[in-house]
Amino acid sequence: MARNTALALAVALGAAACTPTLDWREVRLAPSPAIALLPCKPDRATRSVPLGGEPTELVVAGCATGGATFALMAARLPAGRDADAVLAGWQQATLAHMRASGTPERRPFTPPGGSALAHAQRVAARGQAPDGRPVMAQAAWTARPGAGGATELLHAVVYAERLKPETADAFFEAIRW
Repeated sequence: MARNTALALAVALGAAACTPTLDWREVRLAPSPAIALLPCKPDRATRSVPLGGEPTELVVAGCATGGATFALMAARLPAGRDADAVLAGWQQATLAHMRASGTPERRPFTPPGGSALAHAQRVAARGQAPDGRPVMAQAAWTARPGAGGATELLHAVVYAERLKPETADAFFEAIRW
């Protein structure tokens, strides 16, 4: 695990060397075991949101820098909830919120410690920001078994008018459980 951390940090620092506005730092979303890197000091919040039709506590950390907005969201589903169905609904809600156009590009996303679910994916899409400007987004959803039969969920997203692939890769490749 320390080797993965060192590798993720090296990738992020390499990207930061090319982009002085990015100051990568490790972020934990307690009580979730998820660990990630954000390129700026995050604001944090916790709120109740409907996931899969049930009120669910969502822990959020996010920041904006270099023309991009980065966010991490973690939630715990109690035993008996269908994590893959919740991930699918979360994807649909995210794409609808940004008014995604065309067919999003999808690929499996299973970071270290994650479960290989059908909707554990990294998705790239184009759409509109809340003010109507064009926006590119890359987002990922992942899950892993939690204590007592619960399931831990993580959603990571970056929005930008022009998204640099190396910045998005550094962000997503650093995610681990």
